[in-house]
Amino acid sequence: MTEPVLNKDLKQASINIKGKTIPGQDVVLNEGALNLLEVVCREFASEVPTLLAARKTKQAQIDAGHLPDFLPQTRAIRDGEWQIRGIPQDLQDRRVEITGPVDRKMIINALNANVKVFMADFEDSLAPSWEKVIEGQINLRDAVRGDIEYTAPNTGKHYKLNDNPAVLISRVRGLHLLEKHVHFDGQAIPGALFDFCVYFYHNYRQLLAKGSGPYLYIPKLESHVEARWWAKVFAFVEERFCLAPGTIKCTCLIETLPAVFEMEEILYELRSNIVALNCGRWDYIFSYIKTLKNHSDRVLPDRQAVTMDKPFLSAYSRLLVKTCHKRGALAMGGMAAFIPAKDEAQNELVLTKVRGDKELEARNGHDGTWVAHPGLADTAMGIFNEYIGEGNVNQLHITRDVDAPILANELLQPCEGERTESGMRLNIRIALQYIEAWINGNGCVPIYGLMEDAATAEISRTSIWQWIQHEQKLSNGKLVTKALFKEMLVEELANVKEEIGPDRFTHGSFTKAAVLLEEITTSDELVDFLTLPGYEMLTQSE
Repeated sequence: MTEPVLNKDLKQASINIKGKTIPGQDVVLNEGALNLLEVVCREFASEVPTLLAARKTKQAQIDAGHLPDFLPQTRAIRDGEWQIRGIPQDLQDRRVEITGPVDRKMIINALNANVKVFMADFEDSLAPSWEKVIEGQINLRDAVRGDIEYTAPNTGKHYKLNDNPAVLISRVRGLHLLEKHVHFDGQAIPGALFDFCVYFYHNYRQLLAKGSGPYLYIPKLESHVEARWWAKVFAFVEERFCLAPGTIKCTCLIETLPAVFEMEEILYELRSNIVALNCGRWDYIFSYIKTLKNHSDRVLPDRQAVTMDKPFLSAYSRLLVKTCHKRGALAMGGMAAFIPAKDEAQNELVLTKVRGDKELEARNGHDGTWVAHPGLADTAMGIFNEYIGEGNVNQLHITRDVDAPILANELLQPCEGERTESGMRLNIRIALQYIEAWINGNGCVPIYGLMEDAATAEISRTSIWQWIQHEQKLSNGKLVTKALFKEMLVEELANVKEEIGPDRFTHGSFTKAAVLLEEITTSDELVDFLTLPGYEMLTQSE
């Protein structure tokens, strides 16, 4: 195959690269990578709008009063006897995974942490500017080759990989996100295909040579039909590169409410390639709000009150464990978003919360869990070591067969808790600071002792939207209205300025973030993802 034409002025070109050239771009987007990207886009990109349209159709039915449920037409799959193809040796022990964006220092520290897996994230913890997307692929390429190094410009501290780094998994973007800097036949391509093709092409040989493989995390699936699309993509690439079926391995996040009713079907569609499902709890809470947005009897309380011991989240966790282990797949737990505190007493409170959260997951039968900071790895590791026990690498033996069937009403059960003024104000401050960071290219932000990413910020702003739409009252009796939100937004913008200082505020984009937050929170129609208008702002500034 000849090299795709890259001149953006030639309309007959299949692949066009837009925007400024980033250092290292010619290495990442070499002839082979672009050839792969072109053929995969030609085969599969046109199906993505159809998949996204199906989401809207299903959502319209839920908005009209039809609550989600298990699919009657796929009962034979749920009742059938089948297993996934298998789990590679280096993915069988995933008791602690750390996640983070694909910047160079983060990759080194994460791979060196006391964890089994590092999930390098092109999605919720990355604001995908063209520069960061290209640099991220370069960084992962260097990490796979083992020669990634970094010297901090301010301190001169040098970072490099230890001898036995964690297993690397790359999380691609969700199907709803485009990569505007790469066009196929005049259309921006799905970011997911860009992330997958470039990562796979540059790293599959080296990964396989050292006994690992091209491993991926797939986010934000909403149906088994979307999983089937990914299965076709994987099979196509495996055949093209003369690889055995099932060489590419993926873990799918169950982080949308529609997907929880199709977990077995998702495993079935991807059974050649899938090794695990993951409880993406923060996005799941966001999806609960978004999916049930028209249902006034299912309005959530303060974000801080929505914990994993709540009935609808406990059912979600237990069903995922039972489903995965029934089919031979691992069941991964969710994120501990806490950050270790410098104050010893405060840090002990943080660790106590993390221990309680991880013990709940391990007791439910999860095979591993997520942390956002290396300082929490030892705590999580200690708990899962205790539950998994010596001589074992996971908890696949826990079948939960004695559990009563988990029905739809348990997964949809309303969540009790207060809606407080302090909680609403905290949501505003978190969303303000996160959006400001995101539109300036930073998708992973420490705020008030938590590592916030797009999912946690989404909960903050959609909670308020939901309270406004359903005329909820706060615990102090105040009615939540657009006017009340706007009043609080002005006040909390001033509070953020006081917290961070006038210099940081002046040189930041907080006013711009406040405008965006007001637009998406007071909109009569819920904006699906804050990253969609955020991406417009991000790319406009490039």
